[in-house]
Amino acid sequence: MNNYSTTVLTMTRHFEVPAEKVYHAWLNPEMMKKWLFTLEGTNKVTRNNPEVGGDWEIVDHRGGVDYRAIGKYVELDVPHKLVFTFKMPQFSEWEDTIAVELTETPEGSQMTFTHNINVPYEPSWTEADIQKAITEAYDGTEHGWNLMFMGLKELVETGKVSYTG
Repeated sequence: MNNYSTTVLTMTRHFEVPAEKVYHAWLNPEMMKKWLFTLEGTNKVTRNNPEVGGDWEIVDHRGGVDYRAIGKYVELDVPHKLVFTFKMPQFSEWEDTIAVELTETPEGSQMTFTHNINVPYEPSWTEADIQKAITEAYDGTEHGWNLMFMGLKELVETGKVSYTG
C-alpha cells in the first residue's frame, strides 16, 4: 500500500449572477457537460443523482482516450454549499474531496472552492520526491480548475462556453 500526503487547493471566483445559478451549474447534467471535467464536443457521459449519497459520473473523450471522473455527493445545501468526492479510477484509486461554498455579493455571488488533493507516494521516496509530487499535483490541479472555472463563468454569465480547454 502506498503512503500519501494531502495538499489543499483553495480558489475564489466571482460571478455576476446569483449563487443559485452557479450552484445549478454544478448539478445540472446539461450544464455540467459544458464545463465540468469535459466539454460538450468531447463529452460521452454526464450522469448524476444529486442527493446526499448519490453518485455522479462524467466521461470525456480526447485524443482517442476516454477519461472517466466519478464520485459521490456528501453534502448538498442549495444554494450555499456542495461537497462531493472525486476520483479518476484509470489513474488512481485515491479519492479526493471537493467543497464548493457560495455566498451572495452585491455584484452577484462568490464561490470559494476547496479541493483536498491526495498525493500518493512510494515508501522509498525521499522527502524531496514527495514534495515534488505534491507541488506537481497542486499545480496541475490548479491549472485544470482555472480552465474549468473560465468555462463555468462564461456559461453562467452568458449561457455558452467558447473556450476549447
